[in-house]
Amino acid sequence: MGDIMNPNEINVLVLAYLGDNIYEYYVRKFLIYKKISNVNDLQKTAVHYVSAVNQAKFLTQMLDSNFLYEDEILIIKRARNHKSSSHPKNCDIITYKYATALEALLGFLELQNNRKRIEEIMNFILGGNIC
Repeated sequence: MGDIMNPNEINVLVLAYLGDNIYEYYVRKFLIYKKISNVNDLQKTAVHYVSAVNQAKFLTQMLDSNFLYEDEILIIKRARNHKSSSHPKNCDIITYKYATALEALLGFLELQNNRKRIEEIMNFILGGNIC
């Protein structure tokens, strides 16, 4: 895939772009394993996990329970503090920044090929050993 990249040097919004995909993949897989077989039901249930409000809540829970490592917290802070000129209409800027920080963390871990840690985080969010 080309030269090895240092995830610490990548724009946090680019990390979040990748992390959003990782996050949705695990949520969708989790819901399919829950035997939800109707696509409309899958979509409605997924909203609980993929909304910015809930992503921010999950990140806050991880921070409050000291679940995250120092290098992960640095990525989260970098993403949270990134200057953003816009945010979705359905949430405030702080919530949006926390949701983006969670996605950036997952993108960072993916670029480090740290699937084990991604699975630990997703198990925390999804409530059990599901990955």
